[in-house]
Amino acid sequence: MDKYYKQEITDKISTAYTEILSDLGENAQREGLLKTPERVAKALQFLTHGYDINPSDILKSALFHEEYSEMVLVKDIEVYSLCEHHMLPFFGKAHVAYIPDGTIVGLSKIPRVVDAFARRLQVQERLTIEIRDCIQETLKPKGVAVVIECCHMCMQMRGVQKQNSVTTSSAFTGLFLQNDATRKEFISLVQAKLH
Repeated sequence: MDKYYKQEITDKISTAYTEILSDLGENAQREGLLKTPERVAKALQFLTHGYDINPSDILKSALFHEEYSEMVLVKDIEVYSLCEHHMLPFFGKAHVAYIPDGTIVGLSKIPRVVDAFARRLQVQERLTIEIRDCIQETLKPKGVAVVIECCHMCMQMRGVQKQNSVTTSSAFTGLFLQNDATRKEFISLVQAKLH
């Protein structure tokens, strides 16, 4: 875990959070809060470590030439991110598919790409497009489909306080845009309980 933390940044954020705790009316020196500013500083660095990752390089590290030309779907990828508007969590699942055009990628790389973009301050809509575009530009497949379903703490804990709301976003390229049957097959596979 230490690779995510830079001492200088930890110290700066810790100092700021000590002040924030005091501004909120807390005693930052009481036993339960003594190490909280440092823990928050480390948590924030971990939750935003995607800025230090090039998602395209993740895909490039495991490209293979294969003449497979049917849909490849990795579904139910866990997503954890921070909303850039309130810095509150949003979380859920991503479903990512592509149709190869002579090149496939190691399957573990797709969830890693999702994580690399999710571990930044985000909005779900941009996250969806960034994943789609990275896969399209790096693999150059016949099409990419991304659907993300998330619960947003900024809606559930504050604001409208709607605890059961789920936000769904989607982005498509190539055959998923041009061919209704391909898009319907993707949606059907995402909804299917095959495991």
